[in-house]
Amino acid sequence: MNNQKHKLKAFTLSELIVVIMITVIVAGIAFSVLQLVQKQMFGIQTNFKHTTSVTLLEQSLAIDAHRANHIQYDDLENTLYFISEIDTVSYSFDKTAVQKATDTFDVAVTDTKFYFEGVESNSNKIDAFKLTMAKEYKNASIFIYKRNTANTYMNP
Repeated sequence: MNNQKHKLKAFTLSELIVVIMITVIVAGIAFSVLQLVQKQMFGIQTNFKHTTSVTLLEQSLAIDAHRANHIQYDDLENTLYFISEIDTVSYSFDKTAVQKATDTFDVAVTDTKFYFEGVESNSNKIDAFKLTMAKEYKNASIFIYKRNTANTYMNP
């Protein structure tokens, strides 16, 4: 009778092991979910970076195209020139980037098409162009055009 009065209530070793195993399983699941969330966030960050680069290139090309009187493309140098009375701006296309003076756009251009008056053209006169990006940029396309002035038709 004396033993029953002094008995302490406690968890058994097997109960503690079960609790520790459940805690380990829950912590493992939590770290797995955290890793998946980090992977998704990295993907979102990469997509945002690519989209931003394409958008910045598009804005820069549109501004320079509308300021220029003539647009020319040099196949040998793989360079697009925007020529005006004040300045000449050039865009050099590389395999991984597009460079404009001191600016570099981290965009890989895979295909270029040039147009004059709605017809595909390889001549010196260009009034519109389409750039297609690489697969990593979801094959995004940039189409830029400018309105022709009388100066375009008068000067050969």
